Amino acid sequence: MTVKKTLDEKLRSIHADPLGSPEFIIADAKDADMAFGMSAPGVVRSGGSPESHSGEVRFKTLAEYRDQIRQVIDQEIVDIVLMSASTCELLAINERRFENSPITPAARANDATDVHVPRGGSVHTEPARPFRTANIDHMQCGHLDCSTAQRVLGANLGLYSVTFLNDQERDLETLARYKEFREEAERKGFRHFLEIFDPNVPDAVTTEQLPAFINDLIARTLAGVPQAGRPVFLKIVYHGPKAMEELVTYDPHLVVGVLGGAAGTTLDAFQLLHQAKKYGGRAALFGRKINQAENQLAFIEFLRLIADGVIAPEEAVRAYHSVLQKLEVTPHRSLEQDLTLQTGVMSYGRGSTTISIPKPAAATQGSAPPQPATAEIATDKPDFAKMTSEQRLKYHLDRLKRSLG
Repeated sequence: MTVKKTLDEKLRSIHADPLGSPEFIIADAKDADMAFGMSAPGVVRSGGSPESHSGEVRFKTLAEYRDQIRQVIDQEIVDIVLMSASTCELLAINERRFENSPITPAARANDATDVHVPRGGSVHTEPARPFRTANIDHMQCGHLDCSTAQRVLGANLGLYSVTFLNDQERDLETLARYKEFREEAERKGFRHFLEIFDPNVPDAVTTEQLPAFINDLIARTLAGVPQAGRPVFLKIVYHGPKAMEELVTYDPHLVVGVLGGAAGTTLDAFQLLHQAKKYGGRAALFGRKINQAENQLAFIEFLRLIADGVIAPEEAVRAYHSVLQKLEVTPHRSLEQDLTLQTGVMSYGRGSTTISIPKPAAATQGSAPPQPATAEIATDKPDFAKMTSEQRLKYHLDRLKRSLG
């Protein structure tokens, strides 16, 4: 029996009711080996900041990185796992990991120069140029010239990235390469989602105009693309409520997702997802925010609970720290530090482009204190609407403890 993919089910729900569907897509972006090389899997450490690579640390191996991807697939919570073409070949084609999974495999379909970030390198700081290592056939079946039957073996979804620079020659080159990719993808039955990075050079557009610049280029780029060639959703920098609402109001069928950027604090990640959904976003695609978490599976659990409206970001941070304590995992930061918001860098090379995450509203003075979590929670699907936040917290801590050991 063919297992339905949650991505397809959610997209159908969203397009059937663009303004009313509660669905939200979560992707684990495990394609960092297409950008960072040896450091892509992350570092092995006993503590300290996940953004610091100083001191006596070692990088995880590619095998360890892929083992973590296997665990995420087995967990069956995210909707998409994004990989490099080589990892996709191993897990999707050779091991058939996605065959009976509700998760959709995806592969990075291009790797423009702004994601070329070797240690000591500087190519990523120069004006972005389009480039593709992967071939669609390689992502679909692992070799050139796939037969029709072979095209379903691997990934039939890819991430294509563009970076507009407000430069006629560079932007035309980017558009031309994207057009070539779309035409090849349509012929081969390959779907894609489109990532739009902010300019990777300073002063390409003023800070004040950047959100409008990106929104206008999204609308203009896709205006000439009929349904057969359009991306199934977008992956963009979150520029705040106004920019998000403008984009989704312009076309409610334009499914908008936010990219995660640097790891930051746990509240950074949780609040970004919460804010994106609040203002019309339909997806979150987190790479480093998941990969550098103390316990990736627990972190993903809370991303889903926030996306489903079960738990608020600050409450989720506290619950996540409780899970880490129960699992005897040392957190990277104290709970107090992890409940702060930082400005998250939004480029692979850690440039100057930043994300805007509004701070959560303070509790209303005189609000009722939380009730003790004394109620028994025995059912697999409790009525969350009738539970206090403390009762929800107890339920999810108990469930996470069971599922994570």
